[in-house]
Amino acid sequence: MTERLLDISGLHTGYDGVAVVRDLELHVDPGEVVALLGPNGAGKTTTLMTISGLVQILEGSVSVMGRPVPKLRQAQRVARWGVTHVPENRGVLFQLTVRENLLLAKTRGRVDLDRAVEFFPALGPLMSRRGGLLSGGEQQMLALGRAIVAEPKLLMVDEMSLGLAPVIYEELMPVVRRIADETGAGVLLVEQHVDLALEVSDRGYVLNHGDLVMSGPAAELLANRALLDASYLGVESLE
Repeated sequence: MTERLLDISGLHTGYDGVAVVRDLELHVDPGEVVALLGPNGAGKTTTLMTISGLVQILEGSVSVMGRPVPKLRQAQRVARWGVTHVPENRGVLFQLTVRENLLLAKTRGRVDLDRAVEFFPALGPLMSRRGGLLSGGEQQMLALGRAIVAEPKLLMVDEMSLGLAPVIYEELMPVVRRIADETGAGVLLVEQHVDLALEVSDRGYVLNHGDLVMSGPAAELLANRALLDASYLGVESLE
């Protein structure tokens, strides 16, 4: 049986002892894309930061490849287990070139820059350009390219489409599916563009005000208009 990459059980997490997410159950297996959806303020980013070891676990458990994430914040340890987190601000180092950003993504072993260019050919001619001079779309390609270079076992992507023109994020979204299919990594995707996210996902979870209100196969969730209304508008009920 394939080992589960991420297993969350009864998770309560938040800030200053106050739970923002309550009693969350969620899992990600190798080679699958899982969408984590919901209105702004639902607790999606907090969940990713908790998995990364950046936010303290209040109750419950988070396991990555069978290893429990410490309740006290220990992000460096979790990263060494193969967890790569692409935050909504992309994390690009503006003063470094594209090449330098990619080289920093991996701390051990050979760095395969060609792998990033294979997924994002537009990065090839930009290797000598500083990160701060890239367009928003190019910065997002670089952020995802860094993740690919790091060879993650679990990749978490937070709001990939933020600040991008529709034509750009519509091109980038299928790459998330390709990363899972070709590398075997599990992907946990937080995204406001619900229909696009579910089209590339295997399963989805919906948070509303910190509570898990719906989960299931992506195709079933995509067919549910109540889900789309809740995700885009933040309505009070999904019923």
